[in-house]
Amino acid sequence: MSSLHTPCTLLLALVTACSGIGQPPRGDEQALSSDEKAAIARVRGQIDGWITWSSSRLGNHDIFVMKTDGTAAKQLTRGEHVDWYPRFDPAGKRILFIRSKVAGWVSEKDANRPEKWDQYTIPLQGGTPTKVAENASWGIWIGPDKILLARQTKIFTRDLTSGTEQLLVDSAQVPALGGADLQNPHLSPDEKYLALTLRGAMRETGIYDIEHKTWARTGAGCQINWFPAGDRILWVNPSGNGGSETFSVPIKDGKPTGDLSYDKMRFIDIPGRQSHEYFPQLDRGGKWLVWAATRRGHDHDIADYDIFIWNVGSAPDHAARLTFHTANDRWPDIYIPAQ
Repeated sequence: MSSLHTPCTLLLALVTACSGIGQPPRGDEQALSSDEKAAIARVRGQIDGWITWSSSRLGNHDIFVMKTDGTAAKQLTRGEHVDWYPRFDPAGKRILFIRSKVAGWVSEKDANRPEKWDQYTIPLQGGTPTKVAENASWGIWIGPDKILLARQTKIFTRDLTSGTEQLLVDSAQVPALGGADLQNPHLSPDEKYLALTLRGAMRETGIYDIEHKTWARTGAGCQINWFPAGDRILWVNPSGNGGSETFSVPIKDGKPTGDLSYDKMRFIDIPGRQSHEYFPQLDRGGKWLVWAATRRGHDHDIADYDIFIWNVGSAPDHAARLTFHTANDRWPDIYIPAQ
């Protein structure tokens, strides 16, 4: 296959992609095999950092942290709200996350309805969450005290000190975006481009040129993101072992370049049954990738996803599973202190 366009048979798989239906299980702890223990031991000898993620093991969803070898797991948030999409600040001291406005179950299928969500921060060591933005979702850090966030068709930056916001794009005003819902936005390091997943009126991934208001489609799938240097992107494509895999392509001037065949774009697709992979996130050095994978089911907030970590460039079977629980573990982020 020689283009980024996904075949029609694969597009059918996207009808229910990137959404959740039902209510998540609390689940149970699982035992580790000797091979799984050995894989974790290999990670322990290479890095010492933190991973945060959202888990349903104690309720709707709460924010947790653990060491990069899966130890020292700690629950940070509690209550009847849905807390998810945690992201470390650049210093690794605070975590930004989405919280539902009302108590009770709210599904990820409503992620693009801003009236259902607010943005909060919480210290890595725990404490009382602080609301930092209302009626917003998909927040990420773009500076020590500045975030990027989404409100359905609009993407804003927000200064957390002053509360000042700046509109970067409104898909309703850009014909190439067709008024689509904009989710999981990521700003390039040079702040010229937005990597976006489109949903609603359109279903694709791509890169938006902020200055020139142009759109470069990268393909189907979802959860597109930048490499730290800004010269590559990655995203989840509905193909590969288990029905999903992570693709990557080089980027120049906001457009994909090079050989765009599936074999060349494949970044990671782990072997075995537990290979339905989503939520990929690189550390700020681009050397380690975390994500979650399940062996059955797809819904992002109810299926039995577990957290994995992988040393970029090593063999796919060297990836280490870090959580062993039948609850839903999703949307991990990783922070590794500078050496």
